[in-house]
Amino acid sequence: MKSETAVKTSVQKIPGLTLLGYYFDVPLDYEKPSGKRITVFAREVRSTENAEKDDLPLLVFLQGGPGFQSPRPESGDGWIKRALKEFRVLLLDQRGTGLSTPVTHQTLSEFPDVSSQVEYLKHFRADNIVRDCEFIRKSLAHGKKWTVLGQSYGGFCITTYLSQHPEGLEGAILTGGFAPLVDDPDDVYRACYTRLLEKNEEFYERFPEDAEIVSRVVKHLQSNDVQLPCGEMLSARRFLQLGINFGFKCSGHSMNTIHYLLETAFIPNSKKETLSFVFLRGVENLSDFNTNPIYSLLHEAIYCQNRASNWSAERVMKEFPQFDLTRDRIYFTGEMIYPWMFDEYNCLKPLKAVAQKLAQYPDWQPLYDAKALKKNTVSCVGTIYHGDLYVDRVLAEKTAKTMRGCQYWLTNEYEHDALRQDGEKVLDRLLSMLKGERV
Repeated sequence: MKSETAVKTSVQKIPGLTLLGYYFDVPLDYEKPSGKRITVFAREVRSTENAEKDDLPLLVFLQGGPGFQSPRPESGDGWIKRALKEFRVLLLDQRGTGLSTPVTHQTLSEFPDVSSQVEYLKHFRADNIVRDCEFIRKSLAHGKKWTVLGQSYGGFCITTYLSQHPEGLEGAILTGGFAPLVDDPDDVYRACYTRLLEKNEEFYERFPEDAEIVSRVVKHLQSNDVQLPCGEMLSARRFLQLGINFGFKCSGHSMNTIHYLLETAFIPNSKKETLSFVFLRGVENLSDFNTNPIYSLLHEAIYCQNRASNWSAERVMKEFPQFDLTRDRIYFTGEMIYPWMFDEYNCLKPLKAVAQKLAQYPDWQPLYDAKALKKNTVSCVGTIYHGDLYVDRVLAEKTAKTMRGCQYWLTNEYEHDALRQDGEKVLDRLLSMLKGERV
């Protein structure tokens, strides 16, 4: 494919950093390069002292998700601080996110029918994210190999990169992102539900008094029509999705966050039991499903190769009676996507039909190639978190061991958000591993 010159659209300076914005005009479908085009945005970050050093190598950051934009840097701290010592950092808004021709309920409403929505969304998985990276590499980096850093789903994208286009990579760093080498999500969700049970037990061991509060909230929601400040109804099952935070340690998104929120659940000394505005606003603020629909629409599809997901999380949940709401101790759910969500979240409601079609779609192209990974020649390192709620440790280790020459750091010191929590230290260790230094 002909390489096109990137258009530098902005140069911004914040304390310690210089930010360069680029837009790229890329094919929606790389098999039809003369067809529909979309825009992909990337923001290059340089330290102030290296602002004029165009020859520094590039480190490309692939965000977790799927369906979330790249970080918006406000300071040169954390993992970016460490990276900028020797790299220019490229923060890629993966297609459909941020400034990259965003996928929202509003933009999808412009399509004439469900079939055209489905056809469009089929092009927003890791394989095309990797093709976008290669398009940008040939343009912005003039074909020079670069190093990639992938957090969570970003690591899944790197697993696809190593499978399909390893020629573009100088090195690969995966933080909590070794993709399960599976053909459908069922085994993934069995592992995730098992880990979720453990996280629920950990939560109630840490905050035993919360079991009674959670039960009260659930019974209240089952007996009353409760409206969130945004106008949406809060059901018991929606409330229990707060468990998605159980795999993080960072302030504002953790088990502790849910505990402190539960402390405000009911208005004290009220004549009639009533959930407080503070609590309801807190529940609302901890949900991204309305603003990031790719996460809901394609979450199960990221595990599919030549088969349909058929609402895997919903089906597999039936194998775990512990999540039955009639039990004495009520368990939270996690990051699973369920069909009922397209009836309860306002911005997902108009996408119910397309979600059903995507769940039934059987012809997803392969994302991972175990044979290619076994022949890997790219320097590759990563972290695997022992109690990871989102990426099962056993499946992750199997993938890491499949990647020829891959080194991984298995740790129980951190949770899934280690790169955000202690990024400078984590990335420093991984870069040392990548260079073959003893750590």
